[in-house]
Amino acid sequence: MPGQSQVHRVVVDLSILLGRCRMPMQNLLKMGRGAVIPLDTKESDQLWILANGHPIARGEITIQGERLCITVTDPGDVHEFNAAA
Repeated sequence: MPGQSQVHRVVVDLSILLGRCRMPMQNLLKMGRGAVIPLDTKESDQLWILANGHPIARGEITIQGERLCITVTDPGDVHEFNAAA
């Protein structure tokens, strides 16, 4: 579109991080369909919203009709994100 700022053409990869887990590779290789991976988070914890791998916000899961959605609740803090790693 003529006159449109170049910023509007930038593509950003968004990711949602629900939680993290550390496990030995041998356990990962044994996993099959139906395996459960325990995460370091509780149901009430906020999730992380990442833009190109960098934390930009916190959020929570919401349901709208039959769609699973993310509601942004707070700005992301890179120091808090790194401390949780």
